[in-house]
Formats: sequence, structure tokens, C-alpha cells
Amino acid sequence: MDKLLEVREFDTITGNTDFENDEKYKYLDAAVFDDLVEFIHEFSGDDENADALDFMRISYKRNVGDVITIKNYVGLIQMNNGYQVQVLPKISFDSGEDAGNKETKRIFLKMLKSMKDFPSKVFNDASLKVDRMNIYEIFINMYLQEVRQLVKRGIKSAYVGQEDNLKFYKGKLLTSQHIKTNIAHKERFYVAYDEFYPNRPENKLVKATLLKLQKLTTSAENSKEIRQLLTVFEMVEPSTNYTKDFSQVKIDRNTKDYEMLMQWSKVFLLNKSFTTFSGKNTSRALLFPMESIYESYVAQQMKKVLGPAGWEVSRQDKGYYLFMEPRRQFALRPDIVCKRGDRIVIMDTKWKSLINSERANYGISQNDMYQMYAYSKKYKTSEIWLLYPLNDEMRDRADIEFESGDGTTVRLHFVDLTRMPETLEELKDKLEGTESRQLKKRLLN
Repeated sequence: MDKLLEVREFDTITGNTDFENDEKYKYLDAAVFDDLVEFIHEFSGDDENADALDFMRISYKRNVGDVITIKNYVGLIQMNNGYQVQVLPKISFDSGEDAGNKETKRIFLKMLKSMKDFPSKVFNDASLKVDRMNIYEIFINMYLQEVRQLVKRGIKSAYVGQEDNLKFYKGKLLTSQHIKTNIAHKERFYVAYDEFYPNRPENKLVKATLLKLQKLTTSAENSKEIRQLLTVFEMVEPSTNYTKDFSQVKIDRNTKDYEMLMQWSKVFLLNKSFTTFSGKNTSRALLFPMESIYESYVAQQMKKVLGPAGWEVSRQDKGYYLFMEPRRQFALRPDIVCKRGDRIVIMDTKWKSLINSERANYGISQNDMYQMYAYSKKYKTSEIWLLYPLNDEMRDRADIEFESGDGTTVRLHFVDLTRMPETLEELKDKLEGTESRQLKKRLLN
């Protein structure tokens, strides 16, 4: 049995052998399926991890039994039994299915780089063997790239205090220890001195991480790279007390090269995830909320495109509250606020797959529309944009527009993640086109 199950958002997993080859389901061995169910149950009833049910939902299907539906989070879960479940985002391609999920992984990694707390802003996409590596191996490869860059710049050393009984005088004589130790050894000196060693906390943690990854990786390329890098750290003792050594790490001007590496090392050494998910029955779980990734990526890209055109683009604006009395309550935080002159355009990203049915309101949440209406009134703007990822069902659908009748217009636009530069230019043109139409309307009136 294959040790890796690759699924996408909204896929359904079953442990029923009758559906092992069914196109509607992804199959897991019953024992592994039960382990995954237990992992999900760890978070039920836990307020801190309440979103776990948005990640994977357990339900019952007639004639199938218990099933697990993937939702909202992507990444990789490593079970204690060695089995891996890799979850990839649901991205629509004009050419059809993405063979081997190669392009899906590339787009996902590009989106991840926009995340504020993701510890790898710069990595060589071309060197990542995304077609042969799962997400965890790709992350290992990213870490190794960061270490390689550090080695090129030179690993930092520091003066470390030493005490020793030497045949030559060095440093400072420790009189009491010298007399006690060398009564019969007049040729020796018990001294304290500083030695310039690479054996500092940052390097110890890097070496400990490399040694751990050496045991975990299943990639021949990663394994070879680790062996080469370990030779550079030959004089460094690996950390044995991670918490203590991390507490001694101080990132400043001299240790800036270690900043990303220390974040990654915490992930690998302390089993830290980029989310709150870290179950007792899993040795590793790296999970990412796609809503946050999508929001971050679109906001970053919009800023790049609209900034040179004179737009002020801010993310998660905190300027307004829904109520002001008896105190300021219920902060309004639209994903993207675009300002140019007196014009304000609110953009909100929604990582949801719409359906091409006007009767069903295209699958738009009523709460989302209430939220957009509140943005319009508080920011005193009629222009509200909802940005949804493009899917196959909406590919040939024109932009959708809703009018409130009292000055609020909500426009739905679709973001094609497979052709992001073209999509951004199209959105910019629509923004500029709307402005021209508004100007003409004012002049006619």
C-alpha cells in the first residue's frame, strides 16, 4: 500500500474497501482512516482549535459508512504509522486536470510566500522537485536552501569560555584550581581562556535540525544535500536542549542570516505547525488556512499592480467599528482597502467555490453580503468588490453585480490563479473603467 494519499480540498475520503476504486472517493486503509478520525476528534470540543472541523469534517453516507470531507486547510499530516495525507488546494485549470499536481503545488508555494509569518520569502522555485516531492519534502528542501545560503555567507562563530589544565600558559591563571591540581605537575597551568568556536546556539540548533531531517527525509536529493551540509558543521555540537538554546538566540544585525532558519528549526525540532493543529497522534502536521493564504496573496499582488497607478492599498484596515456606543465595538476589517483621491474601493477575498445559479445566489453567503453592506455604509463608499477564485463552473461567466437601491453596489470578480499577472491587469482595467464611467455620469448630470 502506498504510504502517501494525495487529496484536494473538498475531496471525500473513505475506509470502505468497496469504494477503493470509486472516482467519487479517495481510499484509505481502514486502520489509517481510523487514525485520521482520531486526529480530528482531538480538536472537537476544544475552543482553541474549533476551526478543526472546518479542516476535516466527519459524516456518514448511506451504503458507504463514515467519510471524511476535506475543507479549507491544506498541507500535510504525518501519522505515527508512517502514512502521510497531503492536502492540496482546489485550483481550476483551463487545460483541465493538473497531471501529478505539479502546477498546483507551484502555485500554492508561490501563494505561501506572501504570508507574513511564513519563514521562507526567497527560495529557488526551479530547484524544487515539486513533481517528485510531497509538501513536507519541499519544506525540507526550502530549509536546506536557507542553510546553503548561510554556508555561502559563512557560519557565525563566537568566543566561548573554556577552563583547562594546559602545558602552556594561556588566558588567565585560576590560582586556587592551579595549586590544587598541579602540586605534582609544575609544567602545567590551570587557566581560563576564550576560544573562537562555531559552537554557538544558532549553529547547534541548525545541526540538530539537519540530523533530525536526515532521519525523516525520504528524498534522495534532500538526503545528499544534508550529508554535504553536515560536513560544514563538523565542529559544532548538536543541540540537546532545544528550549534552552532557542532562548539564547538573539537575532540582531550580526545574526540576521539565522532569522529564517530559526523559525524553520522550531517547526522541525519542536513539531511546531504554522497553525494550531498538532495532534497527539501525529508526529508532524503542517497545515495552512487557505482563506488566509488567498487573502494575503491577492492583497500583495494588488498592491504591486495598483501602487504604481497612484492607489494606496492597505490590508486588514482597522479604521471603523460597527458601533461606537457605549464603546467602540465590533471592528470592521475589510481584506483590502484601495484609496485614490476621494475614491474608496473595498475588496474582500473569499476562498469559496461559487456555482452558476442565480436562483441559488451563486452560493454566496448571506452573512458575507451583510458584511459588505456594513463596509459600504461605514466607509461611505458605493464600491464593494468580492474576489472569488475562478472555478470551472464560473469560467465563462461575466462579472456579477448587485445593487442595494440605496447606494451600495457589490461586484463579483473572479481571480484566475493560473494566470495571475493577466488577471490583475484585468482587475486594474475594470477599476479604471468604473472610474471613467462614474466621471461621465457626473458630467452628464
